Amino acid sequence: MAASDEARRLLVKAGEDEYVLDRLLEDAVAPEAMVGFHAQQAAEKLLKAALFLAGAVPPRTHNLTQLLELADTSGLQLPPGSEMLRWLTPYAVLYRYEGEAEADEEKLVRREVRENLRVLRNWVESLLNAGQ
Repeated sequence: MAASDEARRLLVKAGEDEYVLDRLLEDAVAPEAMVGFHAQQAAEKLLKAALFLAGAVPPRTHNLTQLLELADTSGLQLPPGSEMLRWLTPYAVLYRYEGEAEADEEKLVRREVRENLRVLRNWVESLLNAGQ
């Protein structure tokens, strides 16, 4: 499958997580673990789509720090706010299966996370469109 096809597939899958995330954001009592999980999943898929477009094959990982570092070494100039998405990594597995964040850990700033995902999506879409 061509890199652009992989990127499109991942954009669609990220959109599904963003859809669920938007529904959760409408509910003030939605569990933080679920909000963080779908935000993390969307970020992961968007970053992997960008990596495919940069000619890199993303590893099978949920670790956003690893994906962000690979994006950097692949020559991608990520949009502002992308770096803070690394803090979503524990929501992929740790908080999903082993409980919530500790009381002293920083809480998810839901709207800020959502806005950073919008910026990242728009950037990835622009990379895809530039390659056509």
